[in-house]
Amino acid sequence: MSNEVPGPDLLDVRELSVDFQTSIGTVRALRDISFSVGHERVGVVGESGSGKSTLGRTILRLHGKSALVRSQRMTFEGRDLLSLSERQMRDIRGNRITMIMQDPKYSLNPVLKIGAQISEAYRAHSRASVAESRARTLEMLAAVGIHEPDRVAELYPHQISGGMGQRVMIAMMLIPEPVLLIADEPTSALDVTVQMQVLSILDDLVSKRGMGLIFISHDLKLVSSFCDRILIMYRGRIVESCAAQELQSAKHPYTQGLLRCVPSLNRKEEKLNVLERDFEWDQ
Repeated sequence: MSNEVPGPDLLDVRELSVDFQTSIGTVRALRDISFSVGHERVGVVGESGSGKSTLGRTILRLHGKSALVRSQRMTFEGRDLLSLSERQMRDIRGNRITMIMQDPKYSLNPVLKIGAQISEAYRAHSRASVAESRARTLEMLAAVGIHEPDRVAELYPHQISGGMGQRVMIAMMLIPEPVLLIADEPTSALDVTVQMQVLSILDDLVSKRGMGLIFISHDLKLVSSFCDRILIMYRGRIVESCAAQELQSAKHPYTQGLLRCVPSLNRKEEKLNVLERDFEWDQ
């Protein structure tokens, strides 16, 4: 993968907190989050429920009225995302910033053909003709490892597998050529060969086109080999930030615990390790 040095920040977040009002009280989803993303690959890791997906959705302002979002600063290309109108956000969302959701197949419209959905995403933010958007759609389907893109473009979502649906959504999010891509477990349902193809596409967008990438994953080994920097999240907080190549030397007890839970073929263990949370750093 590329070793390009990150440029100026695209996204700058300071003291971001998100609370949700529920029937059982207030849930603190994010607490005092601060980080930045330049023209680089930033990995975000942590257990399920640590706030990784909530962070991505907050950047795009996708939460409903039950969410209380507070931040000292959340700027993208110098623009304050929290002060923009919904109309202004629509110009950014899906164009300048895109997000590949978890289980992306279920984000597809069940009554529209695959090709029509991808073409619509492209034409929504460009002045491309029908013929140009069709050609670009087939190009992107091939780029994410889909054989016979002409045939697949004519299928409906229920006619494709889960892995293929995931590749279709990746193609849809990449076709506008965003400046910042938030990828939430984008390769979790893919086989190793296709996974590497998708990572190669993402790497090319970062290194050659200057895109920024927030790569959310549970796969510590994948993130450490693919990303430039890693943010470790626990209970809505970023507890540690480090260069990807320094992950094995992480200092925080939670990060060390995650690393110990990763099984290895090089050591014999009677049982897998589990996280042991210490009360002093669990608050």
